[in-house]
Amino acid sequence: MKENALIFKKLLSNKRKIVITTHKGPDGDAMGSSLAILHILEKMGHNVHLIVPNNYADFLHWMPGNEKVVVFEDNEQFSNKISNDSDLIIMLDFNNLSRIGNFKDAISNSNAKKVLIDHHQDPDLNIADIIFSDTKSCSTAQLVYEILKEMQLDNLIDISIAECIYVGIMTDTGSFKYSSTSARTHEIIAQLISLGVDNSKIHDLIYDNSSENRIRLLGYCLNNKLLIYKENNSAIISLSAEELDAFKFKSGDTEGFVNYALSIKGIKFATFIAEKEGIVKLSLRSKGDFKVNEIASKYFQGGGHINASGGISQVSINETIKKLEEIIIKYKNELKN
Repeated sequence: MKENALIFKKLLSNKRKIVITTHKGPDGDAMGSSLAILHILEKMGHNVHLIVPNNYADFLHWMPGNEKVVVFEDNEQFSNKISNDSDLIIMLDFNNLSRIGNFKDAISNSNAKKVLIDHHQDPDLNIADIIFSDTKSCSTAQLVYEILKEMQLDNLIDISIAECIYVGIMTDTGSFKYSSTSARTHEIIAQLISLGVDNSKIHDLIYDNSSENRIRLLGYCLNNKLLIYKENNSAIISLSAEELDAFKFKSGDTEGFVNYALSIKGIKFATFIAEKEGIVKLSLRSKGDFKVNEIASKYFQGGGHINASGGISQVSINETIKKLEEIIIKYKNELKN
């Protein structure tokens, strides 16, 4: 951390053209950490663009700096030019370029220096010149705070930056309930609140700001699409593209649905499957020591954290469910313990 922080700070001692990016389907941690870095770099006088691979949930659009975000899918030519012209690219909250979709070509082809800031397991060590990787950190946003402090730039953290970091930490810890939440996490949160963060307001904007369609879709999932495998402590929820369309699906509407399945008494492994953009995508969650990142990597071309991972399936939803049922049986001993 100290050595890389010194190198990073030296890189930023001269005015630079910088691109910030994060993973496809940006969540609260991705946007919170990215926007926090955007504000810091602008304060330092750099020319900065934040480019995300695709759009993200409406409940994140209130965040300070949201109006400056460029969506690659809607602005490919501009995004490619800016990336090609940049001399520094900062990548946040992903461990492999495959996580940024079609934007990966522009990033990998750029001659800019690259910095990776991430907390996921098994980062690709070849994608950046400077790598800040801490798998014990509860979120990339917390890691950003620690890096700023190590670089002695934490004095630049104002209310807007504090709100962005708070969102990242809050969302990636499930409102501080996950085991990754440490004493240090709470110390940082206390510092952010002392800077003026209204934690109640932010919680309301993130968690209590759903559209009617989203709530009806959730009700449909729980009543009609929830499969329980009691004997193996597992659960599956699935949604087809047609079902999503029927509820006028928007990006972010299914965020957190998998956690409802995991919240059922006795359930240790839960999966949410959705057909989006012609791709069958999976969100996998678990409790205790059941490692869903290994499941995601081995069977679904994915990865992530021990208890929270994602992946994709090359077969239909029904075939994916059958595959998951086979996996559940294969791991029944681990799931029952």
